[in-house]
Amino acid sequence: MTEPNLHPFIEYLYSLAERQDRAALAALRRGLGKPPGTVPDMYPYVVPWLPADLYRSEEAAYYLVAALFAFHPSHTDQGNMGDHMAAARDEGNNDSLERRFVALLSAHPDDLPDYLRQAVSFLRSKEIPINWERLFRDLKLWGHPERGDQIRKQWAASFWRYRKPEEE
Repeated sequence: MTEPNLHPFIEYLYSLAERQDRAALAALRRGLGKPPGTVPDMYPYVVPWLPADLYRSEEAAYYLVAALFAFHPSHTDQGNMGDHMAAARDEGNNDSLERRFVALLSAHPDDLPDYLRQAVSFLRSKEIPINWERLFRDLKLWGHPERGDQIRKQWAASFWRYRKPEEE
């Protein structure tokens, strides 16, 4: 069962995981660590979903989300990357998690695939699901001067709101 109002591309990715289409997911995983849109094995699964007249950054979001989803298909309909990274906190020292998250927030659009791959790998190791619909929408706007800053602030607010000191 899929969540309401999902982007058709995200619904399609969910369907690949639900029916355990191992060949499709393997082809999409081949895009990990490669610049978005440069792995021909991904084309049959991504190109049919690309609308006409996309900006390069929007097209990159399709390829990036497809590869990351194939790597970690666990999904939720709640939260953003800030929420997901905050859910990975433990009782110990979280300085390295914060440094990792700040690096993700600071990432230039060209470097974002590497930082996101590391973040998704980390979340996968902690068995934390990802809101792929939200991530997809956020990535399409990451390089936009105003909206990209707004997304980064939303992620930051979600991550650090969990650290409000308790009143004694």
